[in-house]
Amino acid sequence: MGRDLLYKKRLIAVRLKALAIFFAVVGPGIITANVDNDAGGIAVYSVAGANFGYRLLWVLIPTMIALIVIQEMCSRMGVATSKGLADLIRENFRVKITVWMMAALLFTNAANTAAEFAGLAAAGEILGASRYIIVPLCAFLIWALVVRWNYRAVEKVFLFACLIYIAYPISGFIARPDWNEVLRSTALPSLDFQPAFIMMIITVVGTTIAPWMQFYLQASVVEKGIRPEQYPWGRVEVIVGCIMAIVIAFFITVACGATIFAAGEPISDAAQAAAALKPLAGRFAYLLFAIGLFNASLFAASILPLSTALAVCEGIGWERGVDHTFKDAKAFYLLYTALIVVGAAVVLLPGISEAHLLKIMLVSQFLNGLLLPILLILMLRLINDRSLMGEHVNSRGYNIIAWATAIGIGLLTLGLGIASFL
Repeated sequence: MGRDLLYKKRLIAVRLKALAIFFAVVGPGIITANVDNDAGGIAVYSVAGANFGYRLLWVLIPTMIALIVIQEMCSRMGVATSKGLADLIRENFRVKITVWMMAALLFTNAANTAAEFAGLAAAGEILGASRYIIVPLCAFLIWALVVRWNYRAVEKVFLFACLIYIAYPISGFIARPDWNEVLRSTALPSLDFQPAFIMMIITVVGTTIAPWMQFYLQASVVEKGIRPEQYPWGRVEVIVGCIMAIVIAFFITVACGATIFAAGEPISDAAQAAAALKPLAGRFAYLLFAIGLFNASLFAASILPLSTALAVCEGIGWERGVDHTFKDAKAFYLLYTALIVVGAAVVLLPGISEAHLLKIMLVSQFLNGLLLPILLILMLRLINDRSLMGEHVNSRGYNIIAWATAIGIGLLTLGLGIASFL
């Protein structure tokens, strides 16, 4: 009896220790994966559900696998080397490659930041707030959050923002979909060779993995100080984050498929999706969808400038990071500030239209299509360098999956970029 009690106490102690380690590493993976469900991502999943019903749900399964593979590699590199991705690229490849990559990342993320503020303005107006009030106010709050607080405090705010994404699963259930049809469409691929359908597949996959995500995740792992002995739980955290992101995408698609598609009302963005839900699924679903869009836009408008400033300063070799003071990392904070100011100002310019913002997004997607395949190849070369990674290099089986993912994602995102540009 006493031996059984001792065994139970030890088992509880082991489980509590494991739980403590998990919570010690929570943050980078969950935040990075969830912020990818930004205004643009929500728009893509909304349009997929509204225009094609449940027929694209199966695409989310291979997309989730691809996301897990790429994010796990970045996290592992950060733990094994204690260096960010831009640092490793600068040290192991030509300076010219680093300069061009940082320039492309800077322009792309500046355009994407403007798109996030546009989503913020649209969500604010749905909820009854003028863009000329909501955009400057949120821009100041975003700036103050990073400039005035330390990394752990900022991370807690970002994790809280991840919780608000629960608005989308609730909206999905309120929409009362046919769950048998939803499950069938998720398990059985549906193919249609019409250009619009193929383009939507490319868009769904291409919007899920962006270059900035890899830079931000690895920099966050390094800044958090995750050690090799903690990494098994760090890997779990990355996988949990990727699954959460895809679950949100799933419910956005389901909510729009069950209501807007069923009513035969095609849409072209997330704001239209929120407005269309009001008469179809009720005011509560409409408000939840709009709140989710507002949160996602605010979340991404915080992360995108931060990830860009981290990556560019890493690539050049300047001091960076939220735990540094303004005096110690002046270039980092000035770049972060400039990206927020420019992104917010573009949305508030007199005469700016949705068509102008759409063109900005299309150009940024084209650059993503060019940048991502190159970045994935560089990552695979780095992670297979035993002098750099030691015992943390990819196994042969993992390499097969990773290279297939890199080539597939590269072709899809490049195709998306070219198609968007044309």
